[in-house]
Amino acid sequence: MLKSIATVALSGALVDKIAAIARAGYAGVEIFENDLTVADIGPREIAARIADAGLVCTCFQPFRDFEGLRGLARARAFDRAERKFDLMHDLGAELMLVCSSVAPDTDGDPERLAADFAELGERAAISGVRVGYEALAWGRHVFDHRQAWDIVRRADHPSIGLILDSFHSLARGVPIASIADIPGDRIFLLQIADAPGVPMDPLYLSRHFRCFPGQGDFAVTDYVAAVVAQGYRGPLSLEIFNDRFRGWAADQIADDGYRSLVVLEDDVRALTAEAALDPPLPDRGKPSGITFVEFAAAGDEARDLETWFGQLGFASAGRHRTKAVTRWRQGEVNFVINEEPAGFAHSHHLLHGASVCAFGIGVGDPAGTMARAKRLGMEAFAQNSGPGELAVPSLRAVGGSLLYFTPDQLDEAFWATDFVATGVREPAGYGLRHVDHLAQSMPPEEFLSWQLYYTSLLAVERTAAVDVADPRGIVQSQPIESADGSLRITLNGAAGQTLASRFVDRYFGAGVQHIAFTTDDIFATVVAMRAGGVEMLTIPPNYYDDLRARFGLDDALLEQLSTHGVMYDRVGDGLYLQAYTRAFKQRLFFEVVERRDYSGYGAANAPVRLAAQARLRTPPQF
Repeated sequence: MLKSIATVALSGALVDKIAAIARAGYAGVEIFENDLTVADIGPREIAARIADAGLVCTCFQPFRDFEGLRGLARARAFDRAERKFDLMHDLGAELMLVCSSVAPDTDGDPERLAADFAELGERAAISGVRVGYEALAWGRHVFDHRQAWDIVRRADHPSIGLILDSFHSLARGVPIASIADIPGDRIFLLQIADAPGVPMDPLYLSRHFRCFPGQGDFAVTDYVAAVVAQGYRGPLSLEIFNDRFRGWAADQIADDGYRSLVVLEDDVRALTAEAALDPPLPDRGKPSGITFVEFAAAGDEARDLETWFGQLGFASAGRHRTKAVTRWRQGEVNFVINEEPAGFAHSHHLLHGASVCAFGIGVGDPAGTMARAKRLGMEAFAQNSGPGELAVPSLRAVGGSLLYFTPDQLDEAFWATDFVATGVREPAGYGLRHVDHLAQSMPPEEFLSWQLYYTSLLAVERTAAVDVADPRGIVQSQPIESADGSLRITLNGAAGQTLASRFVDRYFGAGVQHIAFTTDDIFATVVAMRAGGVEMLTIPPNYYDDLRARFGLDDALLEQLSTHGVMYDRVGDGLYLQAYTRAFKQRLFFEVVERRDYSGYGAANAPVRLAAQARLRTPPQF
């Protein structure tokens, strides 16, 4: 189906928006009236720009406060409409969106409203255009698509049809099943938007928090599937009002929107089995977990990393056959330090310093996952591999890092292709088993974008988001998880002077902020790490006094927790124990966790941890 987007979704001047929309792969564009009004070129030149970009103008919108007027006000409304019809000819637009009136002095009688649209239909037919009626969720008399359809049906004019908008219907809780009463050929346009499922005035929610399908909580897929089931085959058009989108690069937002439509159409196809929809995408990659983490470093910082890894119980496990790359291992955790003097990791180090430049995710079908990524417009990365070396498929990811796709399990045969084994084959370590989760911090403008990146590509879901109280602000944290919990990534929207934002600043962009490992005995692990020289985060005594009051813990357990700086959370029968290291170069820290039937991240402890980290002024010296 033709994919379209309204210019109001993007930042910048109208001509720049049109260019970004074309580059992203859309076939259509809705021209928002305000964008046209402030443009420094006329509608005919805008039409030429649209045509030159290979686009069609799917709609001109909005035309407001038309129906239900009397006397001179009614005559003026028709005069305004005729003038807009003339403008549409110059613009190359064939459809005009009329949204339900919010004017206070209007008649809400359906027969009267239908008569207005019947007359407007006659005038539209003479001008060779069509009119679509949309029910605003906050309309004065018409605020439900069932009401709008009743008026269109009564008007009974071929030039008058219905425009459906998933936001307006779902924000009001209008039953999706009601779409079955609307013939597909009477639906002139389907506009699409998602939104967070929070109780809020629909107008305020609409103006500030709409988002692309898959970024919110509305049942957008079910809604679109119901419209398609009625025989609708017109454009799928995004109409998004979002403060963050308007403050970020138009190209990126256009790309995100297009990706969301590709995934939406694929999900609708799966529900409806409609052959008229685009060919199905390769399946989402089913992740088995994080298989390795690669650090870019050089010189003294590389030696500091090696020291830190040794203190954490990691052992040297391999040296690359031809490159300045080493492997470190503990349990199923594989770290790689890349000191190559040229190439991707080198460039990443020059920009970010010693930091995580890439990580691998195990998937059952790496080639299929890459094929899906290509259909979604994600940028593959290719780096020259030497003779006999592994060529692991990868994508550009958060903060310019790389995301690799590997087999589900990386046995020693996998590593032996590129690495010569060093050290002990099965190092004892300090009890770290595998990567529990990995946290990536980013500016708030990127927060929704990277959620869509992961959920559109991999078989993962967004779980309950948390607003974490930092001493200097709020951090939005959104976990992304596989159904079995084998892959957990938390995305943190960092703003203001929060700790997460300072990590972003120190890192010079979005990136991995912390890595958590699982252990079966957190106390033994922390004791071993301290003995190895790891500086653990100090948790204040007040926290443990509060634990006593909240959970009624016995003195012996409280003493053990306090002595080792271990934090505690319990939900039902689930138990979560966690401890943190000091930060490396103020860029990255590690967490050790012990889970017992617990699926969260210790959100109740986050403000205490953040306050403890904020008190630290300088990184530890190695």
